Amino acid sequence: MTKLHLVRRTGNTLLRRIICYLAAIAISMGIGAILLLSLGINPLDYYSDMLTVGLIGNKYAYKSVEGFLKVFVPLLMVSMALALSFKMRFWNIGGEGEFLIGAMCAAAIAYRCDGMPGPVVLILMCLAAMISSGLVGLAVAFLKCRFNTNETLVTLMMNYIVLYAVKYIGETKAPWNFFLREDSERPLFAKFPDNAIMPGIMIGRFNLLYSVVISVILTVIIYIYLKYTKQGYEIAVVGDSINTARYAGMKVNGIILRTMFISAALIGLAGAFSASASATVSPSMTNNAGWTGIVVAWLSKLSIPGILVAAFLISLLQYGCLAASLSYPEIDQNFADLMQGMILFAVLMSDFLVTFKIVRRKETES
Repeated sequence: MTKLHLVRRTGNTLLRRIICYLAAIAISMGIGAILLLSLGINPLDYYSDMLTVGLIGNKYAYKSVEGFLKVFVPLLMVSMALALSFKMRFWNIGGEGEFLIGAMCAAAIAYRCDGMPGPVVLILMCLAAMISSGLVGLAVAFLKCRFNTNETLVTLMMNYIVLYAVKYIGETKAPWNFFLREDSERPLFAKFPDNAIMPGIMIGRFNLLYSVVISVILTVIIYIYLKYTKQGYEIAVVGDSINTARYAGMKVNGIILRTMFISAALIGLAGAFSASASATVSPSMTNNAGWTGIVVAWLSKLSIPGILVAAFLISLLQYGCLAASLSYPEIDQNFADLMQGMILFAVLMSDFLVTFKIVRRKETES
């Protein structure tokens, strides 16, 4: 009797993996080219606009770079935060909810602290976002440690609870609801006061937001934390084997609680950065960073340098598709989403095929 078995490949090199990824992207773009031709659009022109995020021939190119960074920074931070929990095999799927919690708590500070010095308000916004999201992550970790709950289901359900809570706030005009504009007949989230908007470093007309600089610094800090500190080593040991960690005298529950607090707090901070950069909040402000961050973390094999590269490339794809679609009235945002989905699916499939192989084995019946 012959059975199929899934076997991990040996001898995989980084070069081979990169070649497979590039082949997957090329196949996806080839399919996209066929679709573009069917719409009467030159694929080379579309892809040129996509890969350059609309910079070529654009006198407002600096605006495109600023828009790209507003997509890149949240995705980078969420991906790094998820990698922290994934490294200890704690499946935190609640990035979307933690992001929104952080953004809404930061918004509450922004609306209530009008008139205070800008730096103080921004610091309070970041602290509120990190503490609120961190406490949610801590609660999930406590349930796991105390009652052995399934963290995947708990964090997944939390996403929808938070999303609908934000939608309720955004659609309910009431005296208690200070999140909405008072001068609008229909419910609309209000714009932040000027002291709550993220400042930056002016380079000509280009505004390099401080959130970009901070995210790069945090990337270096997280890399050092995971690779060169005792706490980072404990995360790796817990991820390899909880029993080994306990045998070595590590306080496993404490490690899980601490790491989940840090992971969720970083995602909340990303929400605060995004809200402050956009000067408002909305239910769709995550730009699916909580979901895409999972893909980025796994594609990079939970490596921080890999996350930096993968987040940059996927942000380029996301913002590039949007920028290119603006130049062609025949194409809407749905085509951009289709292109993103095809490329991500193809890359994930190539990653699976380069990591595993299917073998046929004959088994004798007993």
